[in-house]
Amino acid sequence: MTGTGTGLSATDIGVAEALGYRARRTLPLRVEAVRQLRRRRTLLMGGVLVALPFVLIAAFAIGGTPSSRSGGASRLTLMDTATASAANFAATCLFVSAGFLLVVPVALFCGDTVASEASWSSLRYLLAAPVPRARLLWSKLVVALGFSLAAMVLLPLVALVSGAVAYGWGPLELPTGGALDGSTAVIRLALVVAFVFVSQLVTAGLAFWLSTRTDAPLGAVGGAVGLTIVGNVLDAVTALGSWREFLPAHWQFAWVDALQPQLEWGGMVKGAAISVTYALILFAFAFRGFGRKDIVS
Repeated sequence: MTGTGTGLSATDIGVAEALGYRARRTLPLRVEAVRQLRRRRTLLMGGVLVALPFVLIAAFAIGGTPSSRSGGASRLTLMDTATASAANFAATCLFVSAGFLLVVPVALFCGDTVASEASWSSLRYLLAAPVPRARLLWSKLVVALGFSLAAMVLLPLVALVSGAVAYGWGPLELPTGGALDGSTAVIRLALVVAFVFVSQLVTAGLAFWLSTRTDAPLGAVGGAVGLTIVGNVLDAVTALGSWREFLPAHWQFAWVDALQPQLEWGGMVKGAAISVTYALILFAFAFRGFGRKDIVS
């Protein structure tokens, strides 16, 4: 037995270190969140989302308000009521961005998170820390989803503040007639944001799965965005009939039912169920495939 000057053998020290090891303490969420927050793409994406409401305000100031151009038509759209109040402006910002713009941060945060580590050749060093593979994926997924949710909250929040300054605070005027008071409008907008986030979980799952399969971050992000666009195209093919109801894209604007005098849940529940189902399958594929993958990067 070889002494170590402490009365303990090398074997005893190794056992003590092993006993002190806790897998759940590796790669803390706080550390991963700070790492992702400092990334240039995170700051750039946040800047784009903050700028959008001001771009729309400038566009309305230059081109005139949508309601004035509608010529008093009896059938109004959400865009026609955009400048009626801060709540209307926030709803309009969500309407113009939900189809594509809000897809990008979800695909970016979830598709870049693992693939970027592989492209930097740092993934194998993280696993040698040692960070268990499941723990690494879990930390990165939670942080990526957190940043995705933050992006979706940031846009309507900035829109509410900027809209209140530009158009004043007031009830949410509904295109179908009637209005919702300010407090009810905020609750409905929060519900809209929650549904948009849930509906984008399928994009998150697809991007995250691709991120574990490739060393090219742009490939994972672009693949998720591209397949989301394909889903939108297929949903436009009316010949598919009821088969379109199995496409997540078919329900992406079901949140409009929340902007009614009487809240309608049917479309949002169906859309959320389909998105969560696809997302869970894709997340399972990501964890299963990554657990068996030979990490060389």
